[in-house]
Amino acid sequence: MKLIRPERGRAAVAASRDDRAMMVRYGVAFLMVLAVMAAASASFARAAPESFAPLVKKLKPAVVNIQVTQQAGKAGPHEGFEMPQVPEGSPFEEFFKDFFDKRRRQAPGNRSLTSVGSGFVIDAGGLIVTNNHVIDGADEIRVFFSDGESLDAELVGTDPKTDVAVLRVKPNDGVTLTAVPWGNSDAAEEGDWVIAIGNPLGLGGTVTAGIVSARGRDIRSGPYDDFIQTDASINKGNSGGPLFNVDGEVIGINTAIFSQTGGSIGIGFAVPANLARPVVDQLVKFGRTKRGWLGVRIQTVTPELAEGLGMDQPRGALVAGVTDSSPAGDAGIKSGDVIVAFNGRSIDEMRELPRIVAETGVGKEVPVKVWRKGEEQEFKVTLGELEAAEKEMAAVDPEQTTEPVESSLDSLGLKLSPVTDALRDQFGIDAEKGAVVTDVAPESSAAEKGLRAGDVIIEVNQEPVSTPSDVAKQVKSVSDTKARSVLLLVQRGDDRLFIAVRLNQG
Repeated sequence: MKLIRPERGRAAVAASRDDRAMMVRYGVAFLMVLAVMAAASASFARAAPESFAPLVKKLKPAVVNIQVTQQAGKAGPHEGFEMPQVPEGSPFEEFFKDFFDKRRRQAPGNRSLTSVGSGFVIDAGGLIVTNNHVIDGADEIRVFFSDGESLDAELVGTDPKTDVAVLRVKPNDGVTLTAVPWGNSDAAEEGDWVIAIGNPLGLGGTVTAGIVSARGRDIRSGPYDDFIQTDASINKGNSGGPLFNVDGEVIGINTAIFSQTGGSIGIGFAVPANLARPVVDQLVKFGRTKRGWLGVRIQTVTPELAEGLGMDQPRGALVAGVTDSSPAGDAGIKSGDVIVAFNGRSIDEMRELPRIVAETGVGKEVPVKVWRKGEEQEFKVTLGELEAAEKEMAAVDPEQTTEPVESSLDSLGLKLSPVTDALRDQFGIDAEKGAVVTDVAPESSAAEKGLRAGDVIIEVNQEPVSTPSDVAKQVKSVSDTKARSVLLLVQRGDDRLFIAVRLNQG
């Protein structure tokens, strides 16, 4: 029997334990590496799928082609003309009959204009979403499905401001329509794969794929622009069709393309699902939209305006005007305030505010945070309904003013006059009081900033002015403080805008 010294035995056991511990550590590290590699592999597989075919087979039955028919006119060029009286049975009778029948068929009043677009089913009961411009002015709407079936459609509701429309069809007995779900468009990131299915150029169900090229695009098509840009091929006829993510969810409605030729050059735009979905819900429920209404006219806060307002950086939406008896006016919000937060959401850019307000429920009380004269203040505002407010807007009758007394304001490079009937007629002025700009010095800061004849100055540094002398007093007051610029509130037609004008020194 071999004897083992106790000291040597303990060392061997300790060494064995150290080896096992090291193996465990290496094993854990190896498993972590494998997990990272698997996650990277899964991410890559998701970003670049081997084929879209299984997804397309699932989605395509929910995408429809839409054919719209519209009468071109009511009367043709031969309306009112009758066929000449000729002997019955004579060759002339047949000749004139064929001639006039042909002309009647070709007359604009008897011709139909047909256009095509796309859409998608969101409810198996027959609700279909498309673009407003696809069905605008339609006399007849017919929907064609991928299996060859077609159904007449009725218009449920439409919203030109977001270019969204909802149709309804009645499925045939025993037929269940395939519907597709909405996705979260806010989760879509630049570089994500997307799929467009639609009816380009009337060719029928066509599938294209691409990526999200950009988010939050403003293409000046409406007040709520927030488009997803994609390079998935979109052509005429794709309008109203769905833009899918790789989970088969609708994250956008294909609406427009940028093109110099009329064909796709890889710049397409889709209304985001998170903007379209609430609109669709309202159209289904009410047959129209019911948007929140604040009752302010706003403009972008430029670096110069931010400086004039005492802000550390440009942000928010500058209130250029407040509608009388509006939710904002009733709550105490004033012209010159900068709305920096609405209902707990920060407003970084001016164009964010209309969209956020519109999405907020009518009658809801919300906190609105504004920047006013160097500090933030918060107001509670109960929102009205935009559509109702638009119907109730009324023009204010102008009042008679004194005789014109034109004066020069050299510090701004302007000639000013009181508001008069003659100037109202000349420039189409609606303002009741203020100082009308009648001339702008060509090399002045005012000219550089776009001030022009017909503009009406109604505030100087957020103080109301009624006459040219009021403007002069306020400008002198600002100049005495050694300030470099003055903040003007100008009314131009129906719009109001703030303009920061540099003071002429000397």
